[in-house]
Amino acid sequence: MIDPNEPYEVQIAKQAKIIEALIDRAERGHEVGGSAYSLFESAIALQAEVWEKTKDLEKALDTLGRASSELEIAYQTQERIQRNLADAMVAMEGGFALFSEDRLQVCNAQFRHLLPDIEPLIKPGLGFDDYLTAVGASKYLHRSEGGMIDYAQPASEESRPGKRFSSFVMELRNDRWFQISCRQTNSGNITVLQTEITDIVRENRREKNRLIDQQAHFLQAAFDHMALGICTFSPDGELLVRNERFGELLGVPLSLLKKGSLFQRIVEHVERHEILDRKGRRAEFAASFKGVRRGETAQERFRRRDGMSLDIRIHSLPDGGFIVAVMDVTIETQAAALLERRVQERTVELTEANRLLQIHADEQTKIEGALRQAKEAAEAAHTSKTRFLAAASHDLLQPINAAKLYLSMLTDAVGQPGAKEVVSRLNRSFASIETLLQALLDISRLDSSGAEFNVTSFDLGNLLQGVAEDLAPLAAEKGIDLRIAPSTRWVTSDQRYLMRCVQNLVANAIQYTERGRVLAGCRLSGSRLRIEVWDTGIGVSPEDQTRIFNEFTRASGTGKGPGMGLGLSIVERACRHLEHPVRLVSQPGRGSVFSIEVPLALPGRASATPIEKAEPILDGSLDLIVMVVENDADELHAMTQVLESWGASVLAAASTVNAVALMQEIGTAPDILLADYQLDDGDDGIETIRALRTLAGAEIPAIVISANRQRELLLLGNEMSFAVLAKPVQLVRLRALIDWKTRARVA
Repeated sequence: MIDPNEPYEVQIAKQAKIIEALIDRAERGHEVGGSAYSLFESAIALQAEVWEKTKDLEKALDTLGRASSELEIAYQTQERIQRNLADAMVAMEGGFALFSEDRLQVCNAQFRHLLPDIEPLIKPGLGFDDYLTAVGASKYLHRSEGGMIDYAQPASEESRPGKRFSSFVMELRNDRWFQISCRQTNSGNITVLQTEITDIVRENRREKNRLIDQQAHFLQAAFDHMALGICTFSPDGELLVRNERFGELLGVPLSLLKKGSLFQRIVEHVERHEILDRKGRRAEFAASFKGVRRGETAQERFRRRDGMSLDIRIHSLPDGGFIVAVMDVTIETQAAALLERRVQERTVELTEANRLLQIHADEQTKIEGALRQAKEAAEAAHTSKTRFLAAASHDLLQPINAAKLYLSMLTDAVGQPGAKEVVSRLNRSFASIETLLQALLDISRLDSSGAEFNVTSFDLGNLLQGVAEDLAPLAAEKGIDLRIAPSTRWVTSDQRYLMRCVQNLVANAIQYTERGRVLAGCRLSGSRLRIEVWDTGIGVSPEDQTRIFNEFTRASGTGKGPGMGLGLSIVERACRHLEHPVRLVSQPGRGSVFSIEVPLALPGRASATPIEKAEPILDGSLDLIVMVVENDADELHAMTQVLESWGASVLAAASTVNAVALMQEIGTAPDILLADYQLDDGDDGIETIRALRTLAGAEIPAIVISANRQRELLLLGNEMSFAVLAKPVQLVRLRALIDWKTRARVA
């Protein structure tokens, strides 16, 4: 019956009415009659209900009291906040207003008194759009361009500050400036702040004027110090800035060069007094002026009556104006005229010179023909020399090879101590001759224009190990401690020439070291590897460190000694062709360090088949049928004797035809073929290999023995599966290579 959501006063009134109705009913029931017991019972029940209602009423009164206290506190708090807000608004320097639901709720005096003509409208309940409209219509606003930034336009539902924040600037008639900021709060209210920025605007204006005046001063100073005559004009053709030089060059009086003077008047003055000695200037000036208006650049050259030449240029400016520049080009004009006269004179001279040159050209043609013939003769001589060296290498090495074979046999046959010493000396002499011939041939190849290199990627460790094995006996003979640091690096170079260079450096180090040691090893240097050879020898003086790389040159103070002084020359030539820098660091009396820098390569990426390495010679009998093809009778006899001493059965032939006949005669193929590369009458060992393999129908193991070390022969050997052995032949390598080739065939 009682709604708990109703005010407490209404609930209390309803409860009072209910109690009064219950009491009245009890009284009427007593009047109507009934038994005493029923009346007593009704009274008891009525009393209980009255107590319950009384309790509810007390609770309601208590709740009402607390609510009244809280309401009183809220009223006091609201009054305090309103007083604080009023004090804050009074203390604010600018105007402040609060709009709730687009209606003015509260504002301060500054906001109300800003525009006197709309002050009567500034009352609570004023609409926000009405306020903006009234401000826009105020007569106190300054209406000039830039005085107000579209602030007082009515704001539509879509365009006004649902955008959270907006700011505008407006100017009043008394040169006062205000910034109006509108901000929308989270609750949907709008706050408006009016901040006076007059001092800031005036200070900016003063600074702007100061900068403009300063720039104008700088510009005028720059103009006054120019050798050019400069004058700027506005889009309407009015003079803005000029220098004195402008009037001097054009002969225009100062009365026409005041600020604001028209460009057309200056042109008319120049034409009227005929300052420039060309006719029809009015039309040309007018055309130039129109072109400048279209953004073009006009340029004309004039001559004054006193002979001065002027170059006049008119350039357009970004604001639509233009600038006129006048330059004195008298000197340039005179120089051009003088140059023209000189050109004419020079043309006459050149014509005569051309005639003489034609005569000389005819003579030069004859001389060039003679030079061409001389060049062809020189090239023919160089080719002849190359062919001679190739033939000489073969012809010289042939008897040396035969002599070495006979000496080898003689060493095994002679048992007397004196005879062995003689044979040993002969061996050393032939070794020296062989070394000298090889060095001369290497220098000849490296000096020729068609020097060939077989550049590959290979394991440097194998090369260093080969150097150690070859030179260990020489070091042991002199008592030198030779050490080769192992390496697993791969490099890119010509393997044969690089090995020859390292051998020469190590051999030189051993030769010029009396005691101590020689060390060869590698160091990383960026993307390259530096091969270094250290020794504790006599060292090289600074004056000798460049000349020792020349042919037949030794360091000073070293005496005669072994060798011919060609080793370092070969190193320098080969490394120069291969682009491997060679360096020397030496201290006399303490030793030297020679180094060669080579490019690093990726491991395991060999670009060609490595050179076959022969195994050590075996002591057992060589139970093989060996065919030897050699056109030199002495070398053929010596090779036959050596092979037979090893236990082999030898078939000796002087040509491919003889070899084929012998094979047909015995009815079987030899176990291995040893063939000289260069035979008689155009025959060669390659043809012998092809003929015997064709006849046998099988790939007979073959070794080509030759002084020819060209790359084509090595590549052909890889292609046809035959080994190449250089002359003079080292018997240890020959025996090991024969054993390796024949065992490979059996396997």
